[in-house]
Amino acid sequence: MTRRTLLQDLLAPGGLTILFQPIFEIVDGQSMLFALEALSRGCKGSNVERADVLFEYVRRKGKETEVDRACVAAALKAASNVPGSPAISINVHASTLERDDHFAAFLAENCYAQHIEISRIVLEIVEHQRFRDADAFFGALDRLRALGVRIALDDIGLGYSNHRMLIEVCPDLFKIDRYFVDGCSRNPHLRAAIESIVLLASRLGGRVVAEGIETAEDFAAVRSLGIDLVQGYYFGRPAAPACPTTDSSREKEKV
Repeated sequence: MTRRTLLQDLLAPGGLTILFQPIFEIVDGQSMLFALEALSRGCKGSNVERADVLFEYVRRKGKETEVDRACVAAALKAASNVPGSPAISINVHASTLERDDHFAAFLAENCYAQHIEISRIVLEIVEHQRFRDADAFFGALDRLRALGVRIALDDIGLGYSNHRMLIEVCPDLFKIDRYFVDGCSRNPHLRAAIESIVLLASRLGGRVVAEGIETAEDFAAVRSLGIDLVQGYYFGRPAAPACPTTDSSREKEKV
């Protein structure tokens, strides 16, 4: 019998594990759940269990589209078990939107199957490499937005997330990479970079999410720059679908 490949294991039912990490909105000094980000992990105990290793493996194999579809389906299935109706943020490669003509329909079908309103979905675009087929990429964004999906750009400030990409995509959410957030309370250069992104987002009609907040000092620093959407271990670690942090006295005390 031929043994299944690691990629086949990933794409098989149960091959991916989904965790959720909360994104909070600060309103009148209180933290309120804004969204849950679905985080995919590889086969438990395998070499690709870690997310960074998983998606590097997927990119090397050129299988972003297949794995993105599997991650979306797994995330929505897991989200169907989450209490209430928070927004669900799901990552997808820019290359998938460019190559997969039927991605919007696939997303809509899976939302319908899991009884999740598609307007709850935030699609986070990762790996913002310069697309080869602009018509295909922006056509996919248009179809998604027509369905009520909000668009976020992940890892703002790193890699290919340049100003041209930000202006052309004009995302609803600008997610600042943790590189700029971690230690920003002690580093005026990091705060200057964050401030420039906040200004650009406001001019383009978007909102900023500060990722990777781990200390009260960094939280205070991003708040002083006008950011009211926050995410990081300071507020909640990734957790299984049945028990993501949504609201607690502990979170309120921190704010």
